[in-house]
Amino acid sequence: MYFDELALSDEVLDALWDMHFDECTPVQEKTIPVILDRRDVISCAQTGTGKTAAYILPLLTNLAYDDHDPDKLNAIIMAPTRELAQQIDQQMEGFGFYVPFSSVAIYGGKDNGAWGNQVSGLQKGADIVIATPGRLLSQMNIYDVDFSGVKYFILDEADRMLDMGFYDDIMTIVRKLPKDRQTIMFSATMPPKIRQMAKAIMHNPVEVQIAVSRPPETIRQMSARLFEAQKPGFVQLALRGRNLKKVIVFAGKKQKVKDLTRTLRTLKIDARAMHSDLEQNERDQVMLDFRNGKVDVLVATDVVSRGIDVTDVPLVINYDVPHDPEDYVHRIGRTARAENSGEAITLVSPEDARYWRRIEQFLKKTIERLPLPEALGEGPQENDYSTRPARQNNHRRPFRSSKKKKNTNQQKS
Repeated sequence: MYFDELALSDEVLDALWDMHFDECTPVQEKTIPVILDRRDVISCAQTGTGKTAAYILPLLTNLAYDDHDPDKLNAIIMAPTRELAQQIDQQMEGFGFYVPFSSVAIYGGKDNGAWGNQVSGLQKGADIVIATPGRLLSQMNIYDVDFSGVKYFILDEADRMLDMGFYDDIMTIVRKLPKDRQTIMFSATMPPKIRQMAKAIMHNPVEVQIAVSRPPETIRQMSARLFEAQKPGFVQLALRGRNLKKVIVFAGKKQKVKDLTRTLRTLKIDARAMHSDLEQNERDQVMLDFRNGKVDVLVATDVVSRGIDVTDVPLVINYDVPHDPEDYVHRIGRTARAENSGEAITLVSPEDARYWRRIEQFLKKTIERLPLPEALGEGPQENDYSTRPARQNNHRRPFRSSKKKKNTNQQKS
């Protein structure tokens, strides 16, 4: 289906035309008409399926046609991380190039100027607020925020927000919103806790299921069986053997990210860490240096497995096996982007055997197994993977236009 077959506003279609977006993705085709019909929606769709546009495009259209108060907040979009909030804000600017609506992104960091802009946007009634739950709640606790005009409430990556412990924050925010609103929820997975929250905050929602897509064939997927203590040595040999730039290594916990980064730097490998303990300006600088090729290896938690678009990553290494197949797809999907090919290596210790079997079952194939380098010594035996229990771990889960812009997404003055 093409976008111009949908009942989107002319201004939104103009922006799509400028951006060379013609055909809908499956999640857009199934979700946009339901949102335009002002129904509550719960959609199961992973990153990379076009889900952000699936709610931004109908939101902008509904705002254009609805009778709403221009001096009040009209829509709230919740995101689990600062990076995703920033990305949504950027896409809002592109898709909303020709519409007269303002937006403000609210997320953490020590940028005093950003805090002032966020306060101003909330107080003066930006049309659309894009926020992380914790920071929006902080603003609510300090300032008197008027939510009486909110007609749209959108939760992006709802499963991640619950995994990160934001359930109570979200429910506190929901209690401040008008009951007569449209609620839209996107989640990569649909565990019972998501359905429980949906039942609490939504009214007779339409459910849209988009199957999790398997990694593209342009990614060469590999695995290595080894003991946990052999993982740092394997990463060192893999990086030096390939002599690659812009490699991402994913680890399950931020302490492991810190430890591995120190180890690699000791071995004269140019590595930088990305995790939730970094301040916003530090994270921005790390990502900028990585994109610009000033950093060879980015060691990260899943904070960058979704929502970060770096097109020329040749190799992704899973230092730990993700606990869910969806997380595996998100991680290795950072390579082989923009028609490039790429490689993904997953390090599988005996403790990870259960999760790795689950991933291979989802992929419906056995992933190529690499031999263990002789320098690392003898690895686990086959029976180690059939008898060892899985470790118990609370694993948490481009726009240029030739047209003159009518109105930017700046805050109202």
